[in-house]
Amino acid sequence: MKIFKSIPVLLLVLFITKAKAQDDIPTLSGKVTISIKEGTFDCDVTLSNIPPLKDYFLRLNSGMNVLHFHSLKPKDFLIGYDRSLKDTTATGEANAYFFPDNTGKGKYLPKEIRMKYTGKFPVATDTIENYSRSDWKGNIAFNGYSVRTDGSQTAWYPVLYDIEKDKAYSEIKYDIEVACSDCTTLYVNGNLPVKATQSRFKSDVPKELSLYCGNFDFKNRGGTYILNPNLTDEQFSEFCNLTNSYQNYYEKKLGIPFGGAVTFVNTTPTSIRNSWLFVTYPTIFSIGHGENGLKSLFNPKIQNWYRPFIAHELGHYYFGTYKVFNSELGDMMSEGFTEYLSLQVTRDILGEEVYQKKINEKLKDLEGFEPTAFSKVNSKDDYKDRELYVYYYAPLLFTAIEKEIGPSKMWQWLGTLLKEKTDFTNYAFLIKSLETTLQNKSKLENIKSKYFESEVSLKNIQSALK
Repeated sequence: MKIFKSIPVLLLVLFITKAKAQDDIPTLSGKVTISIKEGTFDCDVTLSNIPPLKDYFLRLNSGMNVLHFHSLKPKDFLIGYDRSLKDTTATGEANAYFFPDNTGKGKYLPKEIRMKYTGKFPVATDTIENYSRSDWKGNIAFNGYSVRTDGSQTAWYPVLYDIEKDKAYSEIKYDIEVACSDCTTLYVNGNLPVKATQSRFKSDVPKELSLYCGNFDFKNRGGTYILNPNLTDEQFSEFCNLTNSYQNYYEKKLGIPFGGAVTFVNTTPTSIRNSWLFVTYPTIFSIGHGENGLKSLFNPKIQNWYRPFIAHELGHYYFGTYKVFNSELGDMMSEGFTEYLSLQVTRDILGEEVYQKKINEKLKDLEGFEPTAFSKVNSKDDYKDRELYVYYYAPLLFTAIEKEIGPSKMWQWLGTLLKEKTDFTNYAFLIKSLETTLQNKSKLENIKSKYFESEVSLKNIQSALK
């Protein structure tokens, strides 16, 4: 009888735990008014379901001018606020706000906050006279016919950051109204695009609120959308077949289902030459002029360079969305393992010749680079050159380890990294996951000494990949 009586109690505990986890996900509601001609955001939004954090920052884009922060719960009053320069994990686009408590020594965090703020940003209407020197992921980019934002880096909406756990609440639930009188199409990450100047967007599944609104059309095939497409129907079909093959490959190798259909945004930068991709799942943004956009997939001169980029961005579903990485090595793991996934797609789908060319190019670009061993990295500053460290050095290091332990164990390790629960994805986590995978102390020590701890790890990588 005791056993049967304990079952409802256990279920109740599980239910309460799950409900608490859901309650800890912030929710954004309210109205956002945009003008793509004027380059403006006018926001009246409320952040609710705020977790009880003791040490935090509230990130908001530095171009947003705050009218006020208004506590709604547990008490109704305008809140005094301050800003900090100690938010070292922020990328520079956002201010770090906090609310001092009555003592002036600690921080106060309401359970529900209403915020009113307005921002005005440059509009780049052409590439002859009216354009910017550079464009980047964290830019709130008005290019004359549309506006593009990601969520976490631009922080156009309030992003709560837990200092103690190094966790940013950029993926949130939302129920917002978006209005843009000079737009024909509106899109919010996690919803379908709509032909309208005003629409309500809602998601009970936490998403990063990237936006793409403006004057453009879109195509749909089997749930895969391309916004602002410049592809023929035949190219669009080939594109969907290619991306589906990438997703199926990752699912099979990792044993983790891909998270559903992806929406692709094809747009131009506010600058002349910048061209890149980034992902805020389930949206992948492709930024570039003319042949440097999605059409690059069909240009024989550069398609073997561009198609692995698409594989990289799709790989970020696993390393970046399915599991979010933090701590001093978090950036390296998120980008390095994703680039490693892209290399596997390149070899097994695009061909050995394309794969070997990419390996050789990365090895060449690393000549003269002196990377800091993983075990000695205390902050991102120790990367020295972030691009070389996370996109070249790290994926080649993982490729060298693959040579040591074999492809099967390598995929098993990737699965362990993704599935193992931890608060911090630091060096200790990296070692523990590999130890769990190998179950072989001598192999583990060999890899640690050659690749994770050695000052000549790059030479060891070069030797392994020759």
